Amino acid sequence: MKNAKNSIFTCVFLQLKKVKRIFAPNKTDSKRKLLVKINIFMKKTLVDLFEESVRKFPNNTFLLEKTDKVFEPTTYKEVQEKVYQLGAGLQALGVKKGDNMALLSEGRNMWVIGELAMFYAGAANVPLSIKLEESNDLMFRLIHGDVKYMMVSGNQLKKVRLIKDRLPDVEKIIVFDPQDSYEEREIALSEVQQMGDEWLKNHTMEEFLAVGQSLQNDDIATITYTSGTTADPKGVVLTHRNYTSNVEQARTLVSIDETWRTLIILPLDHCFAHVVGFYIMMACGATAATVQVGRTGAETLRNIPLNIKEVRPHFILSVPSLAKTFKKNIEAGIKKKGAMTVRLFNWGLAVKQCYFGDSNLDPKGLRALLKPLVWLFDKVLFSKVRDNFGGELRFFIGGGALLDKDLQKFYVGVGMPMYQGYGLSEATPVISSNGPDLYRFGSSGKLVKPIEVKICDGDGKELPVGELGEIVVKGENVMKGYWKNPDSTADTVRDGWLYTGDLGYMSAENLLYVKGRFKSLLISSDGEKYSPEGIEEAFVEHLPTVDQVILYNNQSPYTIALLVPNKENIRTRLKEQGLDLTTEEGRKAGVQLIDADIARFKKGGDLAELFPDRWLPSTFAVLPEAFTEQNGMMNSTMKIVRGKIEKAYADRIAALYTAEGKSFLNEKNLDALK
Repeated sequence: MKNAKNSIFTCVFLQLKKVKRIFAPNKTDSKRKLLVKINIFMKKTLVDLFEESVRKFPNNTFLLEKTDKVFEPTTYKEVQEKVYQLGAGLQALGVKKGDNMALLSEGRNMWVIGELAMFYAGAANVPLSIKLEESNDLMFRLIHGDVKYMMVSGNQLKKVRLIKDRLPDVEKIIVFDPQDSYEEREIALSEVQQMGDEWLKNHTMEEFLAVGQSLQNDDIATITYTSGTTADPKGVVLTHRNYTSNVEQARTLVSIDETWRTLIILPLDHCFAHVVGFYIMMACGATAATVQVGRTGAETLRNIPLNIKEVRPHFILSVPSLAKTFKKNIEAGIKKKGAMTVRLFNWGLAVKQCYFGDSNLDPKGLRALLKPLVWLFDKVLFSKVRDNFGGELRFFIGGGALLDKDLQKFYVGVGMPMYQGYGLSEATPVISSNGPDLYRFGSSGKLVKPIEVKICDGDGKELPVGELGEIVVKGENVMKGYWKNPDSTADTVRDGWLYTGDLGYMSAENLLYVKGRFKSLLISSDGEKYSPEGIEEAFVEHLPTVDQVILYNNQSPYTIALLVPNKENIRTRLKEQGLDLTTEEGRKAGVQLIDADIARFKKGGDLAELFPDRWLPSTFAVLPEAFTEQNGMMNSTMKIVRGKIEKAYADRIAALYTAEGKSFLNEKNLDALK
C-alpha cells in the first residue's frame, strides 16, 4: 500500500511538472498565478535543493575553508560525499526522523555539512550562537528545543560540559575537533563518520536516501531562537519550504551566478547568513567561504581582513556595527598617509557621492559631467582602498538594524556600495533589499517576489501608500510558528499574515521604508507616537561625546535619554580646557559637553532641522557601563535590548522625572564619569 501511495504521488508530481512546462513560456497574469499554485504543491525541501545543485554543479567549488596556511576548496560532489557519510553515521547513532539536534560551532565547513547531514537523517537543527556565554541561555534553548543530539566544536565544548549534567535528554554530543579525552555521552566526529562508512557498506544507497527524500515541504528544518530584543527568546520554526521559497524570492533581487564567491563573516546561526550566505550560493552553484577559526573569538575577528584579501569575495553580508568598523579602518589607513592624502580622499569622496547621488532611479543631469573625475579618483585612489577588500568586491548587503544614510554614501564613494536590506527570522528572513539594479539610500529597497505586503495601523486596518504603520507580510517564507508557544504564534501570525512589529511605509516608487520598531514607539503625554531609532542613530553618528543611547517616553511630560558616554573623546576635549575627569569640576564640564552636543539638534543648533524639538530629550542619564552582550543589554546580532535596559535603569528613569533628577548636573551623572 505504501509503495502504491508513493507511485501515485510520483505520477501526480510528474504531471504537475508537465503542466508547468506547458504554461511556462506564456507570461499572462492568469498563467503566472496558476504556476504559483502548482509550485505550492511541488515538493522542494533543502535536501531536494542540495541534490539538484550537486547534479548541476558537481565539480564547482562549494565550500572554502582555511585551517592552516591557505584556503582549501571542496566541490559540491565532495560535500555530498561528506554529508552522506555523516548522515549515515547519524542514522547509525540512532537519530530518527522528527528528532531535534543542536549545532554550536564557529562558521566552518562542518557547520554546513553537519546541518545537511541532519536533514538526511530526518532531524531538525536548533542552531545556537557561539556568543551565548551564559549557561542559562544555552540550557533554555536546549531544554525548550527538546534537543536529543548535539554537534559542538572544540572551542565551544567547555560551555556544554558546564551544563551537561542538567541536560538528561541529550543522548550524544558529537565533537568536531579531536580531544585528549571524551567524557560521558561525548563522541568524536571521526567515530560517527566511521559508523557512517560502515552503515553504508551494509545498506543500499536507496535505504539511506529514503529518509531525506521522505521529508516534505512542511517538515521542520530549523528552530531558530530569536535574540530576545523585547522578551525571552522564542523558537522560530522554519520549514524546508520556508527556506527554499525564500531562496527563490531573494534571487529575484540580485543576480548571482556560479562564478561568484562570498566570505561569510556573520555567525552561521544568523538567519541572514544562513539563507543568503550559503543556501542561495548553493542554489546558484557558487562558492561560500568561512572565516578562519582562531583559538579565541578575538583571534577569529582579526582573521577577517586577511581572509577578505585571500578569498576576494564578490559580496559580503554585513551589519551596521561591522560596517562602521570597516569605515573606521579605511579612514585610519588614509590618515596614516598624511594630510594631503586625507584632503584628496575627502575631495574624491565628495565628487563620487555627488555623481552617484542617493539613487540610480534619479536622472544624473549635470552630474554626468563629473564622470571623468569619478574615473580618475577611482583609478588613482579608491581602487587601492578596494584592494584591501580583495579587489573584486562589488557590494555589501546590510541586514539587521537600519544602516545610516551617511554610512551608505561613504561606501558608494569608495566604490563598494552598501545596500540596505530588510527581513526578520520569522520571514526566513529576506523581505526586501536594495541592490545593483535598483537602490535608493534611506529605503530598504524593493520587495522579493512573490510576496504580499501591507501597512497597518494599531487596529490592523490597512493604510494607504506613504503612511506609517506596522509592516505585515504574507508568503511561503512566513514561519510555521513559535516552538511550543501557541499564544505568541497566534499573536504574530494571523490568517497567514506575519505581523512583523516593525514600523514602515511603502513609497510611490514601490520601495519599502523601515523606520524602527512599531512596538517600541514612544508615546508622549498628549498621545503622539514617534519612533526613537532614527534619533538614536543620529546621536551616535554626530555626537562625539555619546557612544550609545536610547530614548524613553511612556506617556510622560517629556522625553529622556539613557546614554553611554565616550569618555575618551570627553577627556580629549577637557584637556584643551586644562581639566580632566578626576575632579568634580572636570566631571561637571564633561556632562556639560554632552548637553552642548545634544543641543546641536535643538532650536538654533546646526542639526536642528532633523527632528521635531518635542521628540528630543529634555534631560539625560549618563550610564556607568556600556550596553554589551555580556550584561545582556545587546543581543547576539548587536541590537540594543531596549526592555532590559529600561528594567535595569528603572530607578534612573524615575529620577529624571523629578525636579532634582531633571538637572543634568545631578550626582548620578557626575559619578558615571569617574
